Amino acid sequence: MTPMGIVLPEEFLSTPAFQFLGAFVAINTIMYVALAIAKMLPKVYVSDWMGGRGRRKETRSIHPDEPYTP
Repeated sequence: MTPMGIVLPEEFLSTPAFQFLGAFVAINTIMYVALAIAKMLPKVYVSDWMGGRGRRKETRSIHPDEPYTP
């Protein structure tokens, strides 16, 4: 006597619905692994790679260091 509900018949494993669910689970697992790895990596800021175009030429502090001289 085989236990009911634990073992699936072999014919069920080759149905298109079961194969679709298996593919969905595989893609979902790959996506979560990629997201977990991306979360562990340090953040990348595009502004660090670009030039100083958006930088201020003068300080905007209440107490400026010295006047700007080009």
